[in-house]
Amino acid sequence: MTGADVYRNAVVIDGLNVSNWDSPAVYGSLRNGGVSAINATIATWEGFEQTMDAAAAWGARFDRHGDSITRVETVEDVLAAKREGRTGIILGFQNASPIENRLDRLALFHGLGVRIIQVTYHERNLLGNGCYERRDDGLSSFGIDAVREMNRLGILIDLSHVGPRTTMETIEVSEKPVACTHANSKGYYDVPRNKALDAVKLLAEKGGVVGATCITSFLRTGPRSTLADYVDAIDDLVQHAGIDHVGIGTDFTQDQPESFWLYIAAQQGTKYPASFTDPGRRWKVNDPTLYPAGLQTPDDLPMLAGALLDRGYTAEDTAKLLGGNWLRLFRDVWLA
Repeated sequence: MTGADVYRNAVVIDGLNVSNWDSPAVYGSLRNGGVSAINATIATWEGFEQTMDAAAAWGARFDRHGDSITRVETVEDVLAAKREGRTGIILGFQNASPIENRLDRLALFHGLGVRIIQVTYHERNLLGNGCYERRDDGLSSFGIDAVREMNRLGILIDLSHVGPRTTMETIEVSEKPVACTHANSKGYYDVPRNKALDAVKLLAEKGGVVGATCITSFLRTGPRSTLADYVDAIDDLVQHAGIDHVGIGTDFTQDQPESFWLYIAAQQGTKYPASFTDPGRRWKVNDPTLYPAGLQTPDDLPMLAGALLDRGYTAEDTAKLLGGNWLRLFRDVWLA
């Protein structure tokens, strides 16, 4: 079976895409790439009111781009998107900041279709610590309650940008499997944003999934990376987590302007530069060094199937990595 055959038959799920949702090219790329579903970021530093506006904006997008995308709230919605040749949009947060200090807002956002929420982004919030915070503190009491409420509602908990201690405590506290939707392991490349091996292993033991990210800052080959280097990062995760606990989480940022990069790289979204930011880097739209050669946008994702087969993965295991493992995790966590 060829890579094209495997890809055509697979349910392809990207654990994170944070592209410019007002760019028509983004929707064309998803369709051309045959992507079945994505975790689409609608909040990073935003508070409650801004995030409500962001959620509302998706209603118009589903109408405008209905030939290419569809709303996803259940596993069946993902499967329907695959059958229809559209991309299912899973609304997700990269920070729990939109709930502010109100646990009841988790139920509100769940009702609006949000199915994935990251505990915190880079820095400290009311729930816990991010991976760039100066002290490695764990979950707050509010954070423990939020984890339990997300379990109850059926919201998948994301730990990609979360600090080491908060990561471990969340995995331990959560009664349901959790995810790192877009991260690699520190065993492969030791930078703050990648996850410690003990966290990767514990997450897998409890049924979670790690989505390997292809942003070159988190690949050990950096800006000269190729598709083969991304497969190296996937191989490393499979070695430590097992074939049933690894997916893809590209973290594509297609057509995002410089203002986007200044915003997400600011301390709490307001002070630039933050302590974790390289002020010497000047972002530009669709920077070719940000992603590996051969994997720049969703259009290129079909090539990943052949690269995985060439690396020795079976057709069945390749389908798991492309999206089957995400689908299983969604079944385990979502309530419908």
